[in-house]
Amino acid sequence: MRINLTIDGKAVTVPAGCSVAAALAIAGDGTARRSVSGELRAPVCGMGICQECRVWVDGVRQLACQTTCRAGMRVEVTQ
Repeated sequence: MRINLTIDGKAVTVPAGCSVAAALAIAGDGTARRSVSGELRAPVCGMGICQECRVWVDGVRQLACQTTCRAGMRVEVTQ
């Protein structure tokens, strides 16, 4: 089964049950934000410790590696 969501306004179809971090990789370069110095950052640890995958999900700040995709969710990368 596949579900639809949006990432930065772009429609994306991903496998049901995948993480938002995986959806970011499916949809593009996998980056979740920019550092203070402007470098692109992507998930590192995959278990919520590094905090590199912070994104906005339906208006709430969440960790992409710890959030399961839901149909219709709206993800915004903090770039």
